[in-house]
Amino acid sequence: MPTTPRSPRRGTAATSPPSARYEPVLGRLPILDLSPLVDGGAWPAKAFRGEVVPFACTAFREGHDPIGVDLVLTSPDGETARHRMRSLGPGTDRWGVSARLDEQGAWSFRVQAWADDVAAWWHAACIKVPAGIDVEVMLTLGAQLLTRAAGEHANSADGVLLSTAATALTGASGTAVDRLRALADGGVIDLLAESPLRSLVTSSASREILVERERAGVGAWYEFFPRSAGAERRRDGAWTSGTFRTAEARLPEIAAMGFDVVYLPPIHPIGRAYRKGPNNSLDADEHDPGSPWAIGSTEGGHDAIHPDLGTEADFKHFIAAARKVGLEVAIDLALQASPDHPWVREHPEWFTTLPDGSIAYAENPPKKYQDIYPINFDNDPKGIRAEALRIVRRWMRLGIRIFRVDNPHTKPLDFWEWLIHTVNAKQPDVVFLAEAFTRPAIMQTLAKAGFQQSYTYFTWRNTKEELEEFLDQISHVTADFLRPNLFVNTPDILTEYLQFGGRGAFKIRAAIAATAAPSWGVYSGFELYEAVARSGAEEYVDNEKYEYRPRDYAAAEAAGDSLAPYLRMLNQTRRTHPSLGQLRNLHLHSSEDDAVLVYSKHLPAELSPTGENDTVLVVVNVDPHSVRETLVHLDLTALGVAPDTDIRVTDAITGASWTWSSVNYVRLDAFHEPAHILSVKAA
Repeated sequence: MPTTPRSPRRGTAATSPPSARYEPVLGRLPILDLSPLVDGGAWPAKAFRGEVVPFACTAFREGHDPIGVDLVLTSPDGETARHRMRSLGPGTDRWGVSARLDEQGAWSFRVQAWADDVAAWWHAACIKVPAGIDVEVMLTLGAQLLTRAAGEHANSADGVLLSTAATALTGASGTAVDRLRALADGGVIDLLAESPLRSLVTSSASREILVERERAGVGAWYEFFPRSAGAERRRDGAWTSGTFRTAEARLPEIAAMGFDVVYLPPIHPIGRAYRKGPNNSLDADEHDPGSPWAIGSTEGGHDAIHPDLGTEADFKHFIAAARKVGLEVAIDLALQASPDHPWVREHPEWFTTLPDGSIAYAENPPKKYQDIYPINFDNDPKGIRAEALRIVRRWMRLGIRIFRVDNPHTKPLDFWEWLIHTVNAKQPDVVFLAEAFTRPAIMQTLAKAGFQQSYTYFTWRNTKEELEEFLDQISHVTADFLRPNLFVNTPDILTEYLQFGGRGAFKIRAAIAATAAPSWGVYSGFELYEAVARSGAEEYVDNEKYEYRPRDYAAAEAAGDSLAPYLRMLNQTRRTHPSLGQLRNLHLHSSEDDAVLVYSKHLPAELSPTGENDTVLVVVNVDPHSVRETLVHLDLTALGVAPDTDIRVTDAITGASWTWSSVNYVRLDAFHEPAHILSVKAA
């Protein structure tokens, strides 16, 4: 007769939870916290060609014996190089080394940690032998290590040196201390420090770092509306639009200011429905050109050129003219539509239809954009993706390799990840700039997902404290994945700092933007000190988004009313100093004034393309309404010189030179010259 099973006692195997699957994490020598690393390796870290990248890890072993740590870098063509890492601080077990990545493509890196047997023995021997402790044991152990090392250097002069030293160490001549000292005097210890005897070699997992073309991370951008360049008002008050051909006349002037990229707002047909008039008004007349971001009309959509600007042939001629003067053309990618866009008729499912049957227009309360319909990416994701890819490739065929993307944070982020990676898989030289002023998590995720560059909060960071926090963030915290482009202004952004700061404010913002990050930009009119805002708004009055704004740049410069010479000086300084073409090398110094910002950029000779140390020190009075006198305190080691030594500094702005030390007096007049941009040399 069957028996009733008894309940198992608590703690028996029947009630114990199944054991978790165990995957070892640690090797013989623990290697942890590798960097650069983005979200645990979910995306590759980023760099641009020629960027100096700091690599770091935590590595240690049990007890107190020393270890060595190497970075093993593999280039896209499969070439492997080993770089010795150095301790980043006693007791931290943190190791680091910087390497210059000069080849575009996918790199991999790993870290190897190893027991440094000779260093461990040498440390113990230098203590025990002079004290008469375990003398013969220590000498015998040393001889065994030297013999082992000689085997690794067989048939070479180093091998002979090591073999001879091993024999001498246990020989009868001289005292034990003398024989030990002979190892150091004869260069044996230095040789084994350079070519160490490794044991317990442990490797980390391999990680990826994507190196993109230089323009993905370095460049000076200039934004202007081609329709304003050459626009003329007729006798009847109406305007004749500028064209690509008339805009070409502006290109040599932009190049002469030292810019690398000329960015054009949307160049497509503009809708007439709900067209905005001057200053974003709702009463446009028949001659108002409308906002270029209200894309699409009966003349075409995102794949068409506004007929007022010219033809496709004219656009190609414009691109060729830009190339002749060393400029690359960037255009806007704004995935939205005017009510007149062909998409509205052909693909109504790509938009959001409200209960009353109308299509929802764009809003950013309190701003309303009745002339723009946002795309609903969830209604037909496959169709929208195919169309977006077609548009991008259409402009690529005409020679475009840089896209400034309008408001990407209002579109699904997985869409951008797909689009950018699909494009870059075949054309890795294409660059996408994210124009996203939004919450940090979204901005940073857009960068991780693939955007090569990003707009930032720079325009709203104005005090010394704000700027120090911002500069540290972009240079060190997010630099593995986000490349900032420090635009000083845009058609939408005229900050109160510029509105009320006077001409000094323009110099201050330009000086910081041009020297603090490898990429920066200006929107046309900045060099003319345009500073009048629309009442109650943080944007320009008579905004160029809604009307033509021809400007006489040459007359302003001839009259001394132009910032163009200053911009030219800044861009020339950037080209002269390779340290300014780096992102991660910014170091903050201090001053005794709450409005005097101090930072430097240093590139050591072994990592510089010139083979020489390059250092720039920037001191800025960020209060445009004052004259500041203070003491500046410098960390001289961050400038590549020994502490307590003098340096010779030369100002790129005025040409003046001074001999400085770790503490220096400065006087910065915001009404005259609010900044020093100093090249640094040993005195």
